[in-house]
Amino acid sequence: MVTPRLVLVLGDQLSFGLSALRAADKSRDVVVMAEVADEAGYVRHHVKKIAFLFAAMRKFAAALAERGWRVRYGRFDDPATASSIPGELLRRAAEENAVEVLTTRCGEWRLRAALAACPLTITVLPDDRFIATEGAFAAWAVGRKQLRMEFFYREMRRATGLLMEGDAPAGGRWNFDTENRKPARRDLFLPAPHQAPPDPIVEEVLALVEARFPDHFGRLRPFWFATDHAGAEAAAAHFFARALPRFGDYQDAMLTGERYLYHSVLSLYLNAGLLDALDLCRRAEAEWRARRAPLNAVEGFVRQILGWREFVRGVYDLEGPGYVGRNHLGARRALPGFYWTADTDMACLREAVTQTVEEAYAHHIQRLMVTGNFALIAGVDPHEVHRWYLEVYADAYEWVEAPNVIGMSQFADGGVVGSKPYAASGAYIDRMSDHCAGCRYDVRARAGPGACPFNPLYWDFLVRNRGRLEGNPRLTQMYRSWDRMSEEKRAESLASAAAILARLDAGGRI
Repeated sequence: MVTPRLVLVLGDQLSFGLSALRAADKSRDVVVMAEVADEAGYVRHHVKKIAFLFAAMRKFAAALAERGWRVRYGRFDDPATASSIPGELLRRAAEENAVEVLTTRCGEWRLRAALAACPLTITVLPDDRFIATEGAFAAWAVGRKQLRMEFFYREMRRATGLLMEGDAPAGGRWNFDTENRKPARRDLFLPAPHQAPPDPIVEEVLALVEARFPDHFGRLRPFWFATDHAGAEAAAAHFFARALPRFGDYQDAMLTGERYLYHSVLSLYLNAGLLDALDLCRRAEAEWRARRAPLNAVEGFVRQILGWREFVRGVYDLEGPGYVGRNHLGARRALPGFYWTADTDMACLREAVTQTVEEAYAHHIQRLMVTGNFALIAGVDPHEVHRWYLEVYADAYEWVEAPNVIGMSQFADGGVVGSKPYAASGAYIDRMSDHCAGCRYDVRARAGPGACPFNPLYWDFLVRNRGRLEGNPRLTQMYRSWDRMSEEKRAESLASAAAILARLDAGGRI
């Protein structure tokens, strides 16, 4: 009798073309999937994320069974289900008399270490759902003093042929970002993302999450995420037809009460394996070639996947498990309580956090230039910021979240990911949103009790980090501006910042 092998499929590996499935034999091997406590609770994930993954996993397991696989699935509410992935493998190995496991390389260092310690023979296969291999990224990075996404992105364009005209980039430029910064207007037609009404499987999972995760972050209902491949494909088709043409123009904009604008809201499906990265890029390119979407929109969308998503995955693997602990600027302040409650008088932060609570979603500018920017200039411990982003968003996995937060948002890696800290005053938010008009703070005031907190905190951030940042050529002009201010204005800014930070430390309202 041939001994079966176990084929481990994780909750973010819901792809029929997964390398472990391709290497397995339906006639002998057994697929193992499980909803385990360690994965659901190593941080207090948003309840919508847990529900999305549990429902999508159940449907994927059923789809594998329909395709002829033997599947052993552990439900969270089954007392026999182990609390960890290695524990579940050992349980199923005993049941099947198996000693060997096939698995696709998991995304996070934490789980990689746990599997490496499992006393079974585990064959780890590469995750080739990414467009660039780990080896290709590492080879590109060799000898570079700085890793910059733009140059990696150009290599990826050449390698894939996406948006290329011979050896030249389509339209004669690699990057159309300067055309993608229009502030949104109230008279725009804004299509809502595709929504999938909960079916019986989803309703069963929602009831489970309500019962078993009552203290986790976020609002569970209404729940409209798609939870299978067909639903994810419908969401992608909806985006390409209705939102892509204007995505480029307004991708950095923010409007009060408008949570999606022209964004795709596809990252949670892509990161769970329900959509394919290269396929999405090619479909976006096809919209441009068919003249249904302009080049600035398509290039911006492709750059987020082919450029940024592939780049941060490469950085995470290259930098190793210690990356998340970096703190280049020595920031130590606790994360303000309003990141959990939205209880703040700052309109932009209230809007972004409320949306995050209710939707497990915020777009990249809300994350980088509102919640991330405030944490950066207030000197919040980057590890606390990292854990918050990992907990609150449905698309968050450490491999994609950590380089975005530790690197891009908080500059805690000292410039591995970004060429400068993404610090800004309230003027940026005022330019890209309508939030400031309805805020109790005055975005035009530099200092004083009524001034937008972003304004004095911005200058305070530059001053307290001058020893680390003054040599950065992208900040030279800002330090010159500070030095040209009168002594009185500088003192007012620093005093205002000190008052704000003291209120934060005391748990006061901001």
